[in-house]
Amino acid sequence: MLYKYMYVVLLSFLIQGCKVPPLIQRVAHDKVPTAYAGRQDTLNPAQIVWQKYFTDKNLTALIDTALKNNQELNMMLQEIKVLQNEVQARKGAYLPFATTFGGAGVEKAGHYTRNGAVDENLNITPTHRIPRFLPDFNLGVNVSWQVDIWKQLRNAKQSAIYRYLAANEGKNFMVTTLIAEIAHTYYELMALDSQLELLKKTIRVQQNALNLVTLEKNAGQVTELAVRRFQAEVSKNQSLQYYIQQAITETENRVNFLVGRFPQPVVRDSNFNDLKPDSVSAGIPSQLLQNRPDIKQAKYGLMATNLDIAVAKANFYPILNLNASLGYQAFSPKYLLSTPKSILFNLLGGLVAPLANKNAIKATYYTANARQIQAVFNYERTILNAYIEVLNQLAEIDNLTQSYTFKVQQTDALNRSVSISINLFKSGRADYVEILLTQRDAMEAQMELIEIRKQRMNAVVRMYQLLGGGWR
Repeated sequence: MLYKYMYVVLLSFLIQGCKVPPLIQRVAHDKVPTAYAGRQDTLNPAQIVWQKYFTDKNLTALIDTALKNNQELNMMLQEIKVLQNEVQARKGAYLPFATTFGGAGVEKAGHYTRNGAVDENLNITPTHRIPRFLPDFNLGVNVSWQVDIWKQLRNAKQSAIYRYLAANEGKNFMVTTLIAEIAHTYYELMALDSQLELLKKTIRVQQNALNLVTLEKNAGQVTELAVRRFQAEVSKNQSLQYYIQQAITETENRVNFLVGRFPQPVVRDSNFNDLKPDSVSAGIPSQLLQNRPDIKQAKYGLMATNLDIAVAKANFYPILNLNASLGYQAFSPKYLLSTPKSILFNLLGGLVAPLANKNAIKATYYTANARQIQAVFNYERTILNAYIEVLNQLAEIDNLTQSYTFKVQQTDALNRSVSISINLFKSGRADYVEILLTQRDAMEAQMELIEIRKQRMNAVVRMYQLLGGGWR
C-alpha cells in the first residue's frame, strides 16, 4: 500500500513539474498601404541588377571591386559561415552520438572489503585464482541519444536556420548600403571637381574685372577702394580653392576605403554638368516586403524567436535519454577478442523531468517570450520605416526637381547680369559694387546649382536602395 502512495505522489510531482506557465504572444502585422500617397507605379527599379542600373563604367568598376575587397562586407561573410556551422551543430544534436572507447588498467581490491574477500575465494578458471593485481582491458563502442520527443532539438535547429537566413539578408542589406554609399561618394567627387572648375573660371573672370577696375583707377574714374575690394574678392576665391581640393582628397580616400585599397587617384568622368537623373518609379508598397533585405531579415529573426519559445517550453517536459555500449572486456589481451565470454553490452534508458526550483527554466521561458514580442515590434517598425523612407524620398525627388528648375533660371539670369554690369560700368552707368555683387551672386548660384544636381543624383540612388535594389 505504501508503494502505491509513493507512486501517486511521484506522479503528481511529475505532472506538476511539467506544468507550463501561460504567456502572452504578440502576432505581427505586415499590412501596408496600397500606394505611396496616391501613387501606384507598375515599374519597380529594385528588380534591376546594379550592373544595369548604373551606366557609368568607372562607377561600376568601383562597385565591383568593393564587393570583393570591402573588409566590413567580408567580415559579414565570415559571420554567415559561423551561423552556417551553428546550423550543422544543431542538426547533429538530435542525432545519436557514437564514440569508441578502449583502455587498459590494473586493480587491487582491499583485503578487508567485500570485493577483496570474494576475490580470495574465487577462481577465474579451474586451478587459477584471481590475481591480487587484476589487469583490465576493454574495447568497444558507446552510443547515446536524446530522443527528441517534444521537437526541442529540431526546433532549435530550425531557429538556427532562420538566423542564418536573417544573416544572409543582413549581408544583402549591407551590399545595398555599400553600393549606394559608393555611388553617393562618386557623385560627390564629381560635384567637387565641377565646383573647383567653376571656381577657377570665376577667378579668371574676376581677375579680368580687377584689371578693368585698375585701369579705371589709373584713369581717375574710381578710387583705390574699388581696386582693393576686387583684390579681396579674388584672394577669397583663391583661398577657397584649397578647401575644395582638401575635400576632393578626403572624398577620394573615402572611396578608396570603401573599395578596400590604399589611397590612389579615383578615375571618374568629368561630365557632371551633363548628368540627368532618370525618372523614378516606386512600384507599390507591398513589394517592399519581398525586396527590402532589412524587412526580410527582421521577418526571419521573428520566425527564429517564435521557435525559441517552443525550445524553452520543452524544458518543462521530461527528457528521454538512451545509452548503449557494446564491446569486449577481459583481464588479459589474449582473451579480449578470442572468446565470446569477453563480450560486454549494456542498454539504459532514463527519463528526467524538472521537479523543484524551476526558476532558471521559467526565466529562460519568459526571456524567449520577451524576445519574441521585441522581434514583432522590430518587424513592424522596419516595415513602417521602409514605407516612410520611400515616401519621403519621393517627395524629396519632386522638390529637388522643382528647385533645380528655378535655380537654373536664377543662374541664367545672373550670368547675363555679369556681362550687363561690366558693360554698364564701362559706360559709366554702374559702379564697381554692382559688378562685384553680381559676380559673387552668380558664382554662389552656380555652386548651389551643382549641389542640387548632386542631391538629385543621390536621391535617385537612394531611392534605388530604399526600394531594395542592388543586392541581386
